Amino acid sequence: ESSYARSDNTAKTKPDREIRTPNGDELVYVGGGSFVMGDTWGDEKPTHKVTFTYDFYIGRYEVTFSEYDAFCEAIGRKKTRNRRLGRRQRPAINVNWWNTSAYCNWLSEKEKLPKAYDSNGNLLDKDGRITTDPSEVLGYRLPTEAEWEHAARGGNKSKGYKYSGSDNVNDVAWYWDNAGRKTQEVGKKAPNELGIYDMSGNVWEWCSDWYDSGYYAKSPTTNPYNSTAGSYRVLRGGSWCYYASVTRVANRGSSSPTNTSYDLGFRIARTVH
Repeated sequence: ESSYARSDNTAKTKPDREIRTPNGDELVYVGGGSFVMGDTWGDEKPTHKVTFTYDFYIGRYEVTFSEYDAFCEAIGRKKTRNRRLGRRQRPAINVNWWNTSAYCNWLSEKEKLPKAYDSNGNLLDKDGRITTDPSEVLGYRLPTEAEWEHAARGGNKSKGYKYSGSDNVNDVAWYWDNAGRKTQEVGKKAPNELGIYDMSGNVWEWCSDWYDSGYYAKSPTTNPYNSTAGSYRVLRGGSWCYYASVTRVANRGSSSPTNTSYDLGFRIARTVH
């Protein structure tokens, strides 16, 4: 069995480069380490070094209608509207933050993993206790804001692109000038360095964190996650109905966790254990 050496000289089974959930979601391995988070625009500053002491998986694609509809059918929930923008392999839209965390918990239950969220939206560790450290969470969840940006930048394979996978926005993103006023099927543009699609454009994506415009100035630099409740949750990635500048990997957005929109979806994540 293959293994890799850790700094404490113990051996650990080498993680899979990709995993698939019981519902068919594909997740890509993202190695931990450090990167410089943020930009010099708006509330994306100050730029600051972030370090992950753990590895994680993140969705290769945004969760599609096919995947989300299977969840709705399984639990008897009404399916969300697509606003005539298409369904099947297009990203699921009109999902609020609570819908997405419920989807994550459902996946965890299907795989007999401890769920990642309690009824108040707090992260939970393997014993069901509230935690503020994403490395302690076993179940499927939304990515933290820092995880999202690390993955969007290409992780440890990053080439420093402005958008997720290229400096040419049209190579990797669906946005106002090229999307035809609607969402597009996932995976039709080029992937980034890690083989992840649509992290720039198509639909905004929910993150686990609460939003704080001044968070970067006080954010912890190791395994950051903003658990301090506010009015909004973090959004990332921009969407088909925004201009190219909004799809930059560093750009931050926010929305009320009860909000739904025709350009708002999600992708899932899971800590490697």
